[in-house]
Amino acid sequence: MTFQLSDRAQQLIPLARIVSSARLGVGQAAIARIQAADDEGRYLTDEDLEPLRAGDSKNLSPNLAWVVALRDQAEAIVTDARKVVLDTYPGIAEPGGDLHPAFRAEACWRDFWHFLRCVTYGMASGTPEFTSTEGLGYMNELYQELKVPLPAMVTGLEALKRESLSWLQQQENTEMGSIA
Repeated sequence: MTFQLSDRAQQLIPLARIVSSARLGVGQAAIARIQAADDEGRYLTDEDLEPLRAGDSKNLSPNLAWVVALRDQAEAIVTDARKVVLDTYPGIAEPGGDLHPAFRAEACWRDFWHFLRCVTYGMASGTPEFTSTEGLGYMNELYQELKVPLPAMVTGLEALKRESLSWLQQQENTEMGSIA
C-alpha cells in the first residue's frame, strides 16, 4: 500500500518549522550554523559548535557539552521514548492502532528525533524560548491533518524530556567522578 500525503499536509510541512532563528540569542555566525543544520534536518556538528564556544576552544560551556551529549545519545533517547509510548499505549502500532501501518509509527519516532534535535539548538544558543509560535501553529494543523495521536505524542515528548535529563545527569555525575 502506498501512502499519499494530502495537498494540505504537503503545504503545511515546510511551514511547520518550530525553531525561530530570530529568537536565538547568539551571534550571526552561530545563527547561520544552527539555521543550516535545521535546514538540513541534522544535529549540530562539532564544527557547527565552534562559533558558540566561549573563548576557550578546548572546553565547551556546560550547555554545549550537554548538546554534544544529547546529540551523541539521540538514538538511545528516542528508543527509550518510543518504548514508553508503546508500553503506555499497547497496540498503538498494531493493526487498528493509531500508529498503524508502520510508516505512521516510523514518522512518529522520526518526529521524536527532530524534536530532540530542535531542543539541542535552543540549548546550544542558550535560548530557552527558541520556538516559533507560527511554526508550532502549523505543526498543530499538520498533526490534525495527519490524525496524529496527540496523547501518545505528548507521552513521547515527556519521555524524551525525562530520558534527556537522565542522560545529562549521568554525564554530569561521570564528569564529577573524574574530577574527584
